[in-house]
Amino acid sequence: MHSWYSIFPKNPWLSIYAWVIFCLLPFFFFFRSSSPLEIAVGISLLLLFFLSYRFSFKSKSGLVYMWLSFEIVINIGMTLLFGYVYLSIFTAFFIGNIRNPVGFFIMYGLHIAFTVGAIVGGFFIEIELFLPQVHFILVTVIGTVLLPFNLYNRNKRENLEGQLEHAKERISELIIVEERQRIARDLHDTLGQKLSMIGLKSDLASKLVKRDPETAIKELQDIRQTARTALKEVRELVADMRAVRLEDELVRIRQMLKAAEMDFTMEGDPQFTNIPTIVENVLSMCLKEAVTNVVKHSYGTACHVSFEQLPNEFVITVEDNGIGITRGGETSPGSGLKGMRERLEFVNGNLTVEGGDGTKLTVRVPAVLTHIME
Repeated sequence: MHSWYSIFPKNPWLSIYAWVIFCLLPFFFFFRSSSPLEIAVGISLLLLFFLSYRFSFKSKSGLVYMWLSFEIVINIGMTLLFGYVYLSIFTAFFIGNIRNPVGFFIMYGLHIAFTVGAIVGGFFIEIELFLPQVHFILVTVIGTVLLPFNLYNRNKRENLEGQLEHAKERISELIIVEERQRIARDLHDTLGQKLSMIGLKSDLASKLVKRDPETAIKELQDIRQTARTALKEVRELVADMRAVRLEDELVRIRQMLKAAEMDFTMEGDPQFTNIPTIVENVLSMCLKEAVTNVVKHSYGTACHVSFEQLPNEFVITVEDNGIGITRGGETSPGSGLKGMRERLEFVNGNLTVEGGDGTKLTVRVPAVLTHIME
């Protein structure tokens, strides 16, 4: 989990250079004044600003907004007295790290209003201080408007990714617990009764060996038949454990997309008829990987999955309304497309990816495998 605040941007070298420049630049504005009193006032305001800035990052309660208000007041004073508007970038950076939406928008609006108001007032009070640096002031105003939104959206996205990873881990844990309970129930129902029967018949056969050999032999034959039936059921149970069904994968996909705040729509029936277990396993893994790519890389808001069973093949399509795929149908390393193609080659399937307004991924596996494996 990320901390509630962060003093520096992700690029530390840029942050260090910015701190050095913005810490030294105010003195140029101060010493342009001939009055020692004005210089002393400017240095005092600068020290108070950095003191408030430091305390605002150390505070985790409502005091944050108090220190932030002090910074805005000092920004106004520095702008009107010395024409130095650039401390507003520091305040804008801090506002962008506020996670509370209400607090963010209130302080964001107040900061822009007071910054622009102070600049406009400064032009009326002493225009000579502002005209030579009007281009830099314009860049500062643009940064004051855009920087908080950029940081706020980045932090929101990182927080969402953290919640998504946590949700995936939690879902995996719940799936494991549920699978263990299912296995325990199936083993109890499958083997419990038959093993009890084998034990009882074995005791009976041991007692009848000398008294009634023919009945004992019959009991032993029943024991052998019961053991064969139990072995067959255990093999079927193990086969079911290894299978990954499309319906089960769809449940996890819905949970994943819901955690990512993406709309999910489905078309067709995921219950393909006469589909081999190994083919359904491969299709389920490809479906999971495709939707994971949508959540991680598409930056979209919706995902559509369609299932189609043709006479000669099984088809699954995954579409999103995100940024689209680039570089000839390949995404960044780790997107999973190579692994999906390797799995599909094992069952003679293929994968096609189309870009544009979003990404469309189509998985096809021939149905002729049904006859080969059977």
